[in-house]
Amino acid sequence: MKYFITAAIPYVNAKPHIGHALEFVQGDVIARYHRILGHDTLYLCGADENALKIVQAAEKAGMEVLPFCDANANLFQSLMKKLDVQLDIFERASSESHHISSKKLWELCEKNGDIYKKAYQGLYCVGCEAFYTQEELNENGECFEHPGKKLDVVTEENYFFRLSRYKNQILKLIESDGVHVVSEIRKNEMIGFLNGDVQDISISRSRERARNWGVEVPKDPSQMMYVWFDALNVYQSGVGFGTDEKQYNTWWPADAHLIGKGILRFHAVYWIAMLLSAGLSLPKEIFVHGYITIGGQKMSKTLGNVIDPLDLIQTFDIDPLRYYFLREMSSIDDADFTIERMSEVYQAHLANELGNLVSRLAKLCESLPLQIFEVPTSFTKQVAQYIVQFALKNGIDHIWDRIVLINKTLTDTKPWEKDEKEKITLLAPLVQELIQVGYDLQPFLPNTAEKIMRRFAGSRITASEPLFPKRTS
Repeated sequence: MKYFITAAIPYVNAKPHIGHALEFVQGDVIARYHRILGHDTLYLCGADENALKIVQAAEKAGMEVLPFCDANANLFQSLMKKLDVQLDIFERASSESHHISSKKLWELCEKNGDIYKKAYQGLYCVGCEAFYTQEELNENGECFEHPGKKLDVVTEENYFFRLSRYKNQILKLIESDGVHVVSEIRKNEMIGFLNGDVQDISISRSRERARNWGVEVPKDPSQMMYVWFDALNVYQSGVGFGTDEKQYNTWWPADAHLIGKGILRFHAVYWIAMLLSAGLSLPKEIFVHGYITIGGQKMSKTLGNVIDPLDLIQTFDIDPLRYYFLREMSSIDDADFTIERMSEVYQAHLANELGNLVSRLAKLCESLPLQIFEVPTSFTKQVAQYIVQFALKNGIDHIWDRIVLINKTLTDTKPWEKDEKEKITLLAPLVQELIQVGYDLQPFLPNTAEKIMRRFAGSRITASEPLFPKRTS
């Protein structure tokens, strides 16, 4: 069995923030789960580089566009490694393979009669790299994703894609879960959009407005592909579409696209329509998460509340940050992040509950002639179900409930007051359950899981340094 999951392709106009880190970790949990099951698994992400805001950011930094993209793409890859994210492919939209692939996608859609050219005037949000109608804006005439930023009025001749042609077909796919959108709220959003007046979309820009950067439209060097047409194709170009047919046929379609809620329409409607037009297979599921807010406010450079995940790793280490993302933050809804709460969670959940349990149990067992405990070979049924459903918070909640129960059982039964035989009778099942906890934690907290299983599954249990040392500040 194969399993192919993608994370959203981030713009590399700036260094990564904790919203990116959250998504990378969520995808890593799902990919690790499938690897542990023995599935042929591929986890892909990359860099969205062919956007006007990339060019503007490079100009502001006083750099050429490609070196600017190189530097920021390296920061994203470095962050993934530091988060212990096992990424298989990082596909860049500036690569030659991606350009070849995107031109092939264009030609397939054009051959099907779904691309045409016309003059157009529209309101353009550089932040979203998208045109909007007046009805799609807030009461101040601003984009909902980027309030406070004035939209550009753009007039030019562009190529358009016949999105309207696929409206009813996509509606049926989403309603029937032919393309399964998680959660129900996001699914209904797309049903509402598709029941409205779906217009054809612009899929190119003039070379002049694109600042001579991006993927050139086949047979028309005066036009460059509009970012969403080529950016979404990173999912295919990364597995060889147009360049390596064998690799492409092995992995496509994607089993799951993992994205933030702000780009749902592009994935659940635009991308599906392009694939239908090109006669290509469709992704099976789209898992949509919410945003991270900081102290109740959306992250914003203007507000100065953007948090660097590398600073958090430096302060708390890798698994504590992964734990906060997975347990304290909803898998699908917006969730708040504060350093104060992160510190509280580290101390209460990791140091006191899990760390203290591991230390207590190891200390109680180290002098006893216990049986040899083996590593389990399967996940607890409930944990497996939650991961498959993308309910990652529920999965780690379930594991933690069991950690709390082991602690309570230790406290209630007081094995330290018993003779050796009774002590072994009481402790053996608790050790076995803790080893199962370690196994179940592997996708979520890989380093912690390994330490638990190494400490308890084997010929001898010994007390060792605490899993989560108490913090002084």
